[in-house]
Amino acid sequence: MLIVIPELDEEQVENTVGRFRTVIERTGGEIGEVNNWGRRKLAYEIDHRADGFYYVMEFTVGERTLPELKRILRVSDDVLRHIIVKLPPTYANRPLPEPETAEVSG
Repeated sequence: MLIVIPELDEEQVENTVGRFRTVIERTGGEIGEVNNWGRRKLAYEIDHRADGFYYVMEFTVGERTLPELKRILRVSDDVLRHIIVKLPPTYANRPLPEPETAEVSG
C-alpha cells in the first residue's frame, strides 16, 4: 500500500505509481492487481498533511525486488507512507479489498 502526497495532480500520482511498477518489473517481479482508492483523509496528519492518494498493489517479487523497492520508497518525496505485506498462500486469487469510506473532496 502506498499513500502519495496530496499536492500532486492525478497524472503525477499515476507517474509516481508507474515508477514503482517499473521497479518491480525490472527486478524480476510481476504486477498483479492495482487498486486506486483515490484521495482519502488520513487517520492523523503526516508532515502537516491531512489527506493523500491511496494505492493498493498486489505483486510477486523477484530476487532483487524487495531491497530495491524498499530503498526507493524510503527516499521518495512523493510517498507519505508505505507498507509491504507478504500475503499467505491461501490468499491467492482473492480480490483486493475495496475502500470503506468516501473520498475527500478538494
